[in-house]
Amino acid sequence: MEREPAAAAEEPGPPGRRRRREGRMRTVCSNLQPPPGAEEPAGKGAPRRRLRGGAQHLADNRLKTTKYTLLSFLPKNLFEQFHRLANVYFVFIALLNFVPAVNAFQPGLALAPVLFILAVTAFKDLWEDYSRHRSDHEINHLGCLVFSREEEQYVNRFWKEIRVGDFVRLRCNETIPADILLLSSSDPDGLCHIETANLDGETNLKRRQVVRGFSELVSDLVSEFNPLTFTSIIECEKPNNDLTRFRGCIIHDNGKKAGLYKENLLLRGCTLRNTEAVVGIVIYAGHETKALLNNSGPRYKRSRLERQMNCDVLWCVLLLICMSLFSAIGHGLWVQRYQEKKSLFDVPESDGTSLSPVPAAVYSFLTMIIVLQVLIPISLYVSIEIVKVCQVYFINQDIELYDEETDSQLQCRALNITEDLGQIQYIFSDKTGTLTENKMVFRRCTVSGIEYSHDANAQRLARYQEADSEEEEVVPRGGSLPLRGGTGGHPSARAAHQSQSSRAHRRTGSRAEARRVSMLTELTAFSSPMEKDVTPDPKLLEKVHECGRCLASARHQEHPLDHLSPELSDIFDFFIALTICNTVVVTSPDQPRQKVRVRFELKSPVKTIEDFLRRFTPSRLTLGGSSVGSASMAAKSAPKASLLSTLANDGALLRLEERLGPGAPCLASNGYSSAADSWAAEQSATGPEPGAELRYEAESPDEAALVHAARAYSCALVGRLHDQVSVELPHLGRLTFELLHTLGFDSIRKRMSVVIRHPLTDEINVYTKGADSVVMDLLLPCSTDDARGRHQMKIRSKTQNYLNLYAVEGLRTLCIAKRVLSKEEYACWLQSHLEAESAVDNREELLFQSAIRLETNLHLLGATGIEDRLQDGVPETIAKLRQAGLQIWVLTGDKQETAVNIAHACKLLDHDEEVITLNAESQEACEALLDQCLRYVQSRSPQRTAGSLSVGFAPLCPPSEATASGPSLVIDGRSLAYALQKNLEDKFLFLAKQCRSVLCCRSTPLQKSMVVKLVRSKLKAMTLAIGDGANDVSMIQVADVGVGISGQEGMQAVMASDFAVPKFRYLERLLIVHGHWCYSRLANMVLYFFYKNTTAVWQQ
Repeated sequence: MEREPAAAAEEPGPPGRRRRREGRMRTVCSNLQPPPGAEEPAGKGAPRRRLRGGAQHLADNRLKTTKYTLLSFLPKNLFEQFHRLANVYFVFIALLNFVPAVNAFQPGLALAPVLFILAVTAFKDLWEDYSRHRSDHEINHLGCLVFSREEEQYVNRFWKEIRVGDFVRLRCNETIPADILLLSSSDPDGLCHIETANLDGETNLKRRQVVRGFSELVSDLVSEFNPLTFTSIIECEKPNNDLTRFRGCIIHDNGKKAGLYKENLLLRGCTLRNTEAVVGIVIYAGHETKALLNNSGPRYKRSRLERQMNCDVLWCVLLLICMSLFSAIGHGLWVQRYQEKKSLFDVPESDGTSLSPVPAAVYSFLTMIIVLQVLIPISLYVSIEIVKVCQVYFINQDIELYDEETDSQLQCRALNITEDLGQIQYIFSDKTGTLTENKMVFRRCTVSGIEYSHDANAQRLARYQEADSEEEEVVPRGGSLPLRGGTGGHPSARAAHQSQSSRAHRRTGSRAEARRVSMLTELTAFSSPMEKDVTPDPKLLEKVHECGRCLASARHQEHPLDHLSPELSDIFDFFIALTICNTVVVTSPDQPRQKVRVRFELKSPVKTIEDFLRRFTPSRLTLGGSSVGSASMAAKSAPKASLLSTLANDGALLRLEERLGPGAPCLASNGYSSAADSWAAEQSATGPEPGAELRYEAESPDEAALVHAARAYSCALVGRLHDQVSVELPHLGRLTFELLHTLGFDSIRKRMSVVIRHPLTDEINVYTKGADSVVMDLLLPCSTDDARGRHQMKIRSKTQNYLNLYAVEGLRTLCIAKRVLSKEEYACWLQSHLEAESAVDNREELLFQSAIRLETNLHLLGATGIEDRLQDGVPETIAKLRQAGLQIWVLTGDKQETAVNIAHACKLLDHDEEVITLNAESQEACEALLDQCLRYVQSRSPQRTAGSLSVGFAPLCPPSEATASGPSLVIDGRSLAYALQKNLEDKFLFLAKQCRSVLCCRSTPLQKSMVVKLVRSKLKAMTLAIGDGANDVSMIQVADVGVGISGQEGMQAVMASDFAVPKFRYLERLLIVHGHWCYSRLANMVLYFFYKNTTAVWQQ
């Protein structure tokens, strides 16, 4: 039940602030609790009715996307059709024929074409609306379980009967019917997983959790959540379309508040996965849900040809008026001069007298408008609609636009702008996922300053290229990559690396292989064999096993990690970070999720300062610091019944006791079994059994690539829960890390971190993974006075050199770092972090500042290079588009070296062409560089003068020979921000116009849209933007034509686009073939109609 926000007005505070808060918030409470004074239903058989306070409207869950009803169809449809001024003109001409003094044709005959046009358009609108009605009816009559107060149990109801405040029970694989606040889950930790493929196309799982503090409250009262006992009040924000944010709070009867965030909200259209059942209360229903607020449907645009045709029609109207006016003036003068003579065509009045010159001229003017009305072709609009429908049909039926690998084809989402495809002058493209496959393949890495080139892995990737060459003969056949050593930063090797990278990026997974595994990986994202089957480097693999052997031999020692050399310690932490510093969900198709608590006193993350103090008591620290052997001896001497009595307090652990039996080994406090032959015990399992098939559900391909790479080195992620992560390590077995905090990735910090308690040392460790441009600045300062500091500086220098090498090869780079926290540092940070987590207002900013405070003074472990493989046919497509005269700009968020190398690989940049690099640290420096580059470009083409800057930009013509052979421009994100300022944008645009291609690196989504808008508005050019991710949506929407690629980053770009293509290579045929045909057909048809009608009028 939704209450009036007036109840919130009783809160203390200024009246103005209260009113603003009421305007932004809504209050929701249970529909099962009747308001005061409300009457109960008459009996159990009484009809179900909603008890609500006052006349407050409750939004139902009925979906209605239709525009018309039986009564409103005719007036509403005619009103919409008369928004087209041509229809108003045609109706006006037809009505003039009903005036006897000026009619030139039979009234019914003149009205027939107009009625036909209106009827055809109305029938088309009616059929589309009826199709929407059938779809709405099907969705509205889906079933779900809703709690009934009368029957005191869950009953089946239709989706359309759900209201705000209802309690809904969902089972595994069911679709969520409304936006629901998660209150209960069958998972013991209050978690559930959802798949958002219906919402944004992403097949990876996302984790949601029960409202903080609510699961503990429920578990203390009853074994199963009972909606009748729910008396809390929910305050949340008004309905909005932001899928990434949800704010609010839940107020319990005792006055305590708990914050509500997006992790607590199940969105309509998602699917429940890996969870038996959940229960939640409906917060937003129907058209107030975030999914429906984001679904604007197909976009309708006016094409440039239609806008030009409207201008032509206006000129024709002026010509018609001039001709009619000339005829009327002539007729008036003739009547005035020869009034006494009766002409044969003179129409007398009713009394037989002739008209005076002025009325005769007016009647003649209107008559000539009717006679010459064919100057504006009434049939042109019907013909255009028919031709456009046929063109869309031809495009959809083109078998060459069908992608067999993904089983998808081109989609026309905007039906009115097909002819614009043939007028495109500028193409703005994203890089990752658009030019590349967004299939991240682990390529090589450096740890502790030593580089591991993974040559065998490079040869494995080369075999995918050979399979493509044999099957399709698209790429010339070549052997495997030549072996490369661990170094290669010398400038003389740059050209060789670039040529090797060009070939490497051409390697794509064979389609035959993709078809064979499509059934195995269709439910798991980023899990193709090319991504999973990483071949380890022999040297690094031997060192990983050496780490395991050393730790296994030192397992009875007090500090096992102290027995490792600094290099081996870094290697151990490096792979631990690769395995656990992510949000990857581990699933198994044949085994349900389970949890066994191995650290009973530390079974959940730190939530209060009291928890922290309790965990760090002296007895706890002494126990945690003891060796495994001493813990085992203590366990043997202590009565076993005490441990079992502790286990009996938890139902799940009692079942564990029964399963283990009396002979089961006891568990030490550091997460290991006391038995020497099974140091990492089975009881610490948080995932599938050893040998079981594991599936990694990653939120990004980068995370999946790193986890698959760690697994290739026998460091496998085998289980993840909200408070613990299990890792299988060589010679050690299974380690269980207590997961204290996860600081997720964001585009500002450009990194993510996890805070864990190490099971070997009982220390609080922070593992950070992020972009090298930010992580390298967060490292602990090194002193040159001691040998250790100089060694660390040497490692950083070597790592930076390898990062530069990776960038030259076109690899995506990530740095891995670590920090060990003392208990005092952690306690100080924890207090502020808990305050940020519990904050209701400004929570995101507080959490951001909390993460910044933690991610400092890091110790560098190593770096990884991930290959983002170039899509098949991209170089050929770019070459054909440039040959057709199109300008191609690439706007990417990647670092400059990586973007330049990809540009060379896809033939956007040639190795022998001149490249202008624009990197400025300030606005003044940017302006100076722009002036210098402009002078250089003008010196190369003297016909271009500086005076061109002071005049407006003329409409763009086909590129000249100077532009086609000119230099290319590369600019980074900071310089681009300066160049887009009002005082510099004209200089930047003039420079970019003279360049053969433009590459914008480290650009934000806003900068992408600003660049497209600048070119579109200043140059008056037709623009096309193509991308595949949510960060490309703004660019796609700003462009004249937006194209989305249904790739690895979801469907948000497709939903915002006008056309959707499976791969970038289909853009060539879409523009050069269908775009040319569509524009040629319509342009010639429009010219023919105007020529035909104008000729017919002049003959009259």
